[in-house]
Amino acid sequence: MDRLDAMWAFVRVVEAGSFTRAAATLHISRATITQLVQQLEARLRVKLLNRTTRKVNVTADGAAYYERIVRLLAELDEVEAGLPGAASLPQGELRVDVPSPFATLILVPALPQFLARYPDIQFDMGASDRKVDLIGDKVDCVLRGGVITDPSLVARRVGELRLGVYAAPAYLQQAGTPLHPAELEAPPHRIVKFRWSGRDFPYALHKGDERVTLQARHVLAIDDGNAYLAAGLAGLGALWLPDYMSRSHVASGALVPLFEGWRIDPMPLSIAYPPNRHMSKKLRVFIAWIEELMARHAPLARDESAGS
Repeated sequence: MDRLDAMWAFVRVVEAGSFTRAAATLHISRATITQLVQQLEARLRVKLLNRTTRKVNVTADGAAYYERIVRLLAELDEVEAGLPGAASLPQGELRVDVPSPFATLILVPALPQFLARYPDIQFDMGASDRKVDLIGDKVDCVLRGGVITDPSLVARRVGELRLGVYAAPAYLQQAGTPLHPAELEAPPHRIVKFRWSGRDFPYALHKGDERVTLQARHVLAIDDGNAYLAAGLAGLGALWLPDYMSRSHVASGALVPLFEGWRIDPMPLSIAYPPNRHMSKKLRVFIAWIEELMARHAPLARDESAGS
């Protein structure tokens, strides 16, 4: 048994949740990867995986072993990549989860540039605003707007999204154009409410010393960015949008900006990842590229990239 090959086989099975999918990522047969894991278990005299006809689950011993060797293997990759003449391009599957509008409008259109630079990285991308279990779902990182408070994650701020309040002409024709944010709290006005992982987004606006936090009525609360935008375009209420989502619709006249002179605090945009994993080279280059991308689309007001 090649001990290193067996370790890689085990790591891939844990991350893929399947011998078949793991074998595909390593370009070997299912029988070979099964044999490698069995030989590793025999050598360690420990059961690492529970196998059923439908799925593979890691045992408690297997989980502890995985957490140790995944860092060891990543460090080994770095040592080899740092040798003179060694192939230095990162490779392998990178599992990320990003908000659906961000994927549609910014990330996917720019992805050819990243893949031209790193052709051996393969993406498995979730496009959602749901809360992701990075460990359970085997996700390398998530990109999220808003403050990330989960203490089990490392959050790195990569951008700040400028926000504005908008409404469709059909809505303004029916309800009138509000001149002060507080008017949105009184009928016939309403908002489309966006829910962040079950929490309401704090609708706060500033002008000089005045601050208005709204508790406006709504006919729709929603947790998907694309559907949220569609609701606003359909005239279901006023909505808060980052510039990258509103720009083309304002230009076409489909949305009208409200409350000139009022300011909304920028929304932080962060990448989060588990702290107990050694950061792989493919994840490091992805984060660096996202920082480059956000410097063009949503730059930080000040240099916070070395922060949380």
